[in-house]
Amino acid sequence: MGSILTSIKKLLGIDEEYNHFDADIIMHINSVFFILAQVGVGPSDGFVITGEDETWEDFMPEEKLVKVMAVKTYIYQKVRLIFDPPTSTTAMTALKELIAEMEWRLNITPTPTIDSEEEI
Repeated sequence: MGSILTSIKKLLGIDEEYNHFDADIIMHINSVFFILAQVGVGPSDGFVITGEDETWEDFMPEEKLVKVMAVKTYIYQKVRLIFDPPTSTTAMTALKELIAEMEWRLNITPTPTIDSEEEI
C-alpha cells in the first residue's frame, strides 16, 4: 500500500519529490495518529512516522484493508483541514462533517482479533 507520507502528500496535491512541507505534514499526520489511538484505531501504544519509510502495513496489517482505506481518508481529511483548509465556509462545513462521520465510523467499527476470526 506504500508510504504513508507519500500517499497523503499525493492526496493533498503535492508532488512526491517536493519536500519543503514534509516536516509540517509529518507533524499533522502524527497528530491524527494520536487521535486515532484515543478512539481505539491502530496500535494501542500509538504510531508515529518520521519520513517516507513508514508504510500503511506498518500501521495496520493488510488483512484489515477496509479499515486502512477508511483511515487513509480520515487522515487526509484531517491533515487537509489543518494544512490547507478550504476557503469556502460551505466546503469547510462539509469537510468537518465528513471528518466527524468518519471518526464516528472508525470508532464503532470493531477490529476483529485472530481469536474472534477463528470462532466465526
